[in-house]
Amino acid sequence: MTSFITSRARIVLVLLFGLAVAACTDTAPKGGGDILVIGDSVMAWNGRSDQAIPDVIAKTLGRQVTNKAIPGAKFDNGSALFSAIGFDIQRQYPGGSWNWVVVDGGANDLGFDDCKCAACRPVVDELIGPDTTSGTIPAFLAGLRDSGAQVIWMGYYKGNGKGSFEGCRDDLVLLERRIARFAARTPGVTFLDSEMVIDPADPTQFASDNTHPSPKGSALIGSYLAKAISERDPRSQ
Repeated sequence: MTSFITSRARIVLVLLFGLAVAACTDTAPKGGGDILVIGDSVMAWNGRSDQAIPDVIAKTLGRQVTNKAIPGAKFDNGSALFSAIGFDIQRQYPGGSWNWVVVDGGANDLGFDDCKCAACRPVVDELIGPDTTSGTIPAFLAGLRDSGAQVIWMGYYKGNGKGSFEGCRDDLVLLERRIARFAARTPGVTFLDSEMVIDPADPTQFASDNTHPSPKGSALIGSYLAKAISERDPRSQ
């Protein structure tokens, strides 16, 4: 009985934490909006000081950006409970009409699933198959395109070798190579690798956990994504 109560208490605590985190995300405008950002902690980091990647995109472009990214979110979360409070990146999408949707994800699927950053090829294949047409990621991105949105998938940067998820590197590279191939043949979908602007040898670009971006790192990535949006869509609002 004690273990049952303890388990229930843990579930309640996680649920309350999830609700608190979800409450900190932006409220999506009814019917959609300009730019929507969904994803995991890389997108959400530095948000308390308004220096997260979506904050930088908004300030750089002078456009309305809605950030629904939540730390710990998987791209494909099998828990209906956790999915409902934002821990499934697909469920962060509120529907409606958006000009742009910016997405990242996948690391937590590899780090938190049964493979634990070890033998994760089956998880990668479920997210996006070797043919790049099967899996939950192609299906979701195709759905976003069908809604009329331009889509950017932001690839992860290379870590500095001191943080978590280091064991996931090979499978994350495989995952993102497949996504890049999908994007290359899908009009309106762009793959942008944040590795292009993050220097793993510069400790000032990483947070103290050596995994997430520092405000400097978020600024570099946010500016990179904003530049790509402005080149394809130069409107000011």
